Amino acid sequence: MTSGLLLGPAGMAALHGLCFATPRPWTEAEFADLLASPLTFALGDAAGLLVGRVVAGEAELLTLAVHPDQRRAGRGRALVARFLAEARVRGAESAFLEVAAENCAATALYAACGFVPAGRRRGYYHHPDGRAEDALILVRSLT
Repeated sequence: MTSGLLLGPAGMAALHGLCFATPRPWTEAEFADLLASPLTFALGDAAGLLVGRVVAGEAELLTLAVHPDQRRAGRGRALVARFLAEARVRGAESAFLEVAAENCAATALYAACGFVPAGRRRGYYHHPDGRAEDALILVRSLT
């Protein structure tokens, strides 16, 4: 289910492909499958997108992608704020996400949005060169 999204699955996959090598970019079919669920929602446009879902009072930020030409202009922060608001409307009491431990820009953004570390998944992400990278699990209360 989409809410406030101006891209279809093909546009989402194209933007995701511009933004990610690790984790690997998601395909059009993967976006279409996610959006088929009434638990999932997407926000954004060609400059940035966020996909999230709410299940049993818990929101998960599945992916956030901001076009490389649009970074450092507040788009990511605005999308996270919209995600938190939508999650509350859908009944979430907390939110979580996973982020590559070495992604300093993303971890700083999420910290600025009130997320705090809750755990680590060792070797969760795999780079094209075979190197593994940890994922940080970040959480935030919505109450």
